[in-house]
Amino acid sequence: MTRPVAIYDTTLRDGAQREGISFSLEDKLKIARRLDEFGVNYIEGGWPGSNPKDREFFLRGKSLPWRHARLVAVGNTRKPRTTAPDDNIEALLRSETAVVTVVGKSWDLHVHRVLGADLDENLRMIEDSLSFLKRQGLEVIYDAEHFFDGYRADPEYALRTLKAAEAGGADCIVLCDTNGGSLPSTVKAVMEHLCQVIRVPLGIHAHNDSELAVANTLAAVEAGATHVQGTINGFGERCGNANLCSIIPNLELKMGIPTVGMDKLRHLSELSRYVSEVANISHDTHLPFVGESAFAHKGGLHTHAIMRATESYEHINPEQVGNSRRILISELGGRSSVLHKALEFGIDLRQQTAEARRVAQMVKDMESRGFQFEAAEASFELLVRRNQPGYVAPFELIDFLVLVEKRGGVDFVSEATVKLRVAGEVMHTAAEGNGPVNALDAAMRKALLQFYPSLAEVGLVDYKVRVLDGKAGTEAVVRVTIESRAGDRTWSTMGSSTNIIEASWLALADSLEYFLITWPCQPVCQNGNGPATTDVNR
Repeated sequence: MTRPVAIYDTTLRDGAQREGISFSLEDKLKIARRLDEFGVNYIEGGWPGSNPKDREFFLRGKSLPWRHARLVAVGNTRKPRTTAPDDNIEALLRSETAVVTVVGKSWDLHVHRVLGADLDENLRMIEDSLSFLKRQGLEVIYDAEHFFDGYRADPEYALRTLKAAEAGGADCIVLCDTNGGSLPSTVKAVMEHLCQVIRVPLGIHAHNDSELAVANTLAAVEAGATHVQGTINGFGERCGNANLCSIIPNLELKMGIPTVGMDKLRHLSELSRYVSEVANISHDTHLPFVGESAFAHKGGLHTHAIMRATESYEHINPEQVGNSRRILISELGGRSSVLHKALEFGIDLRQQTAEARRVAQMVKDMESRGFQFEAAEASFELLVRRNQPGYVAPFELIDFLVLVEKRGGVDFVSEATVKLRVAGEVMHTAAEGNGPVNALDAAMRKALLQFYPSLAEVGLVDYKVRVLDGKAGTEAVVRVTIESRAGDRTWSTMGSSTNIIEASWLALADSLEYFLITWPCQPVCQNGNGPATTDVNR
């Protein structure tokens, strides 16, 4: 059987060094619990010698019931011209973790110019620190910082630092590409050589400055590494660390090397998005394996092939990593895209060839005028439903008027008048609002709520305007995209026009119509004497 690879997560330390991330203590505890549930072997909680938050994390963490992972405290070797234990080593002991990681220097440049020590003193620092911690009964991991840079500069001395760690009793020695500048061929060759001369299990810790952290990690495992360090979503300083969300599925699914197991792997996308949410970082939709677009298909030839054989344009089954296939609707697609997407919301057009072709052509025509359905799937669903025989819209616009006036030289006032046909009746309403779009929304709801009280549940989550041709100035076509929410469901609609008010109206009207035809709501007559006759095609 293939030897498993231990997964060492450093999101809470290296990942926290990404610009824009600042985990609170509660954030760190929540992420640690999710990592444990996912099944990683080690969770590096922080540097207890550097700040009170990390010390408190270990204090709180030792009382929690860990099911899979072991908490790890990290620190430096002892300082030059001191003896172990110094303050840094004492801080590791006070964390009371069963595992500690000690970071030491491998590069002679760092020894001389950063530590201010001589080369032999650095070797003693490594061995003394590790041997002291081993005598306390701890599992000790040694991170050889800047190892590949050190090996290029002076391979003999870099190897001597590893031998010092071996002599100190290290349970695992991790080679760090701290500057992220190594190539996979170099990493693999060095790892293969060291596996022959170092008796201790070896690991890899790669940074992504050359966009090669994942490749370097996999190359190291191919060469014999049995311990992998990285972060969720590749979070980390500068360009980030090796992304465990790519490394783990590559090891499990492509290389046949056990890590967290196939059952846990199905929760990978969920974990990736959870960590982004806690970090208050927008989830990267284009991340391999776990991004929303990782299995999204837009081109017509692609979607046609996917419907016949999913493996034709997918390197794995998305469900294996907890993701899902998405078919995007655009002018690049065709009838196959429309067929597949319609099936997702319960409409089978496979026997309606003419209707499917008509919808596909409408998409192409509308996108040439500025519409974009891939970011507004609710508007596309409405397009398909409106082309179905017998569809009756829950309301119909007759006309609207929007006024914006600056009164008294102080405030702007926006007022909208809307005339709608609902359940055979013409409703004429007016409302003021905080801007013309809000006034339109308020006037429309004023008319519709009498028939559809459940519309009160619908709220606006986001409103975006994009100018499609900047050279046209204020005459440019604009696209308005609206995200709406009711309960725990969200949906997106859009409109496009040279008139921003019209574009906004189209997006707003789609949003409310989509809610009415997809929600389990019963329209009520204006006078309250029973249901309206309007068929809203639930």
